[in-house]
Amino acid sequence: MPEPRERGRTAKLTLAALGIVYGDIGTSPLYAVKEVFAGAQHAVPIGTENVLGILSLFFWSLFLVVTIKYVSFLTRVSNRGEGGVIALMTLALRKGRRSSRSGTALVLLGLAGASLFYGDGVITPAISVLSAVEGLETVTPFFDPYIVPISLTILVSLFLFQRMGTARVGALFGPIMVIWFATLAVFGAMSIARHPAVLAAIGPWHAYRFLIGHSTLGFFALGAVVLCVTGAEALYADLGHFGSRPIRYGWLGCVMPALVINYFGQGALLLSTPGAADNPFYMLAPIWARYPLVVLATIATVIASQAVISGAFSITQQAIQLGYAPRLDIRHTSEHEAGQIYLPAVNWGLLVAVVVLVIGFGSSTRLASAYGIAVTGTMLITNVLATAVAIRIWKWRPVYACVAALPFVCIDAGFFLANAVKIPDGGWFPIAFGGAIFILLTTWKRGRELLTQRLAKGAVPLAEFVPWLATERIERIPGSAVFMTASPSSVPSALLHSLKHYRALHDQIIILSVEVSDVPRVPDSERVRVRRLDGRISQVTVTYGFTDEPDIPEALASCGEHGLQLDMMETTFFLGRATLIPKRRSDLAYWRALLFVAMFRNAGSATQFFRLPPNRVVELGIQVML
Repeated sequence: MPEPRERGRTAKLTLAALGIVYGDIGTSPLYAVKEVFAGAQHAVPIGTENVLGILSLFFWSLFLVVTIKYVSFLTRVSNRGEGGVIALMTLALRKGRRSSRSGTALVLLGLAGASLFYGDGVITPAISVLSAVEGLETVTPFFDPYIVPISLTILVSLFLFQRMGTARVGALFGPIMVIWFATLAVFGAMSIARHPAVLAAIGPWHAYRFLIGHSTLGFFALGAVVLCVTGAEALYADLGHFGSRPIRYGWLGCVMPALVINYFGQGALLLSTPGAADNPFYMLAPIWARYPLVVLATIATVIASQAVISGAFSITQQAIQLGYAPRLDIRHTSEHEAGQIYLPAVNWGLLVAVVVLVIGFGSSTRLASAYGIAVTGTMLITNVLATAVAIRIWKWRPVYACVAALPFVCIDAGFFLANAVKIPDGGWFPIAFGGAIFILLTTWKRGRELLTQRLAKGAVPLAEFVPWLATERIERIPGSAVFMTASPSSVPSALLHSLKHYRALHDQIIILSVEVSDVPRVPDSERVRVRRLDGRISQVTVTYGFTDEPDIPEALASCGEHGLQLDMMETTFFLGRATLIPKRRSDLAYWRALLFVAMFRNAGSATQFFRLPPNRVVELGIQVML
């Protein structure tokens, strides 16, 4: 590919990354400085040394956590191009047994990180939109009673729009965020020009002196300082959409300079006008510009919220593919972009939680108490998983890997502990929300394992069934039958029930199993494996990556390349549908058994999930004691 074309492609991806990747972290200036100096509790007194110390903490947090850890290092730790806690977990598990203690611990850590991501996905839209709309208060107190209703209207509209997909407006996200970052830089630079002494905060000794001189207050201040790096985990999760180079270019060339200038500009404003601490972001702008700034900030927070919501859809799809969540209705909102998906159940669940948050907390300041614990918890988990990758995959010596990770673990642990003290004031919400998700994920995984074991006990080995079938006189009917099974070595229960009830079989039998690899995408050339068991029975294995979208008819259409011809109009799909009966005494706690049964009954249809033609599907039921 010619170099100019490659540069053009990188430029387009960088622009798109500005709209998707950096929406969350890019809207942090709306509330981060305000929460340090005017938070509900442990507000830092305004003074030259304190302001310089806090600005230094902001700068070095952005540099060490985002620039060094995420942009420079973690973007190179990918699972074949995919980032995020789930991709990192599967990468760490690639060379090792999942059933081992270390493997189990890594799975639990990965699921915990994914669960906390959902907590972040609930709080980000609420605090971002609330903080944007609260800018109206700086113009006139008339809007005070309407802040919450206006915020709820915007948020409900955002979630209602999800079913339409973001493909139509996605192209606008990048240019709008460029305007947003330019606005941050302009207003910040204007303020710095009036008080250039704040630039001294780049020196790390100001952060050191603040933390040493205000040990207790400095510790509590970290709980608000961390707000400047929220969105870093989303940056890593979106790695697969854009690649590491556009993400690095966007951060170093646009986002970080704009954020630093704006934070320093807010600090300069506080030194000259301490009363601006109630909302220093909007007070940077002249009064005539505040209405347009509220509109621009609201659009920017909607974009930031959209990125988090889309991330929740993507991580749910990955969890379903890897067997950690039940099948859900997944709708594709774009014919051209595979990643454009919509999950109604996740969307409405997030909306309910966001509405409860906005009504329950009522302001971005009170919501800030709930923010941070989920983000910092996920950051800590990412450190552990990245260390495991270094040891297991890169073959680093454990002591070297731990020493390399130690500085980042200490930073993230400091942020996490500073946010942990806010648990009684709202930090409990993301923990409770994430904990509920964690219980659902682990219950589903364990329940599926037990269900597979129960079904295996009465299963007939395929190696014995095929020779037996060849000796029997079974009535044959024209066409092909596809029997789906989760155990390739056993005869599908649907096949046994079909033989028992109909006393006949189709001319051609395909025993189909679906496997999910620990890589994001599987090439089409490796998608299908075909093995002939005898003249009329074939075994087909279809392999997908954990970000691939299953399409069984499409996969079967490629079987002709392997000598297996199928006419979809003459093919019937047979599925087994189990009815679960929970027992009080089993390997699964009774309450978890009841939960698993409820999830199983409400799981999405296999027909829809695998894109099977509904008019060619037959389901045969069995009862299983769990």
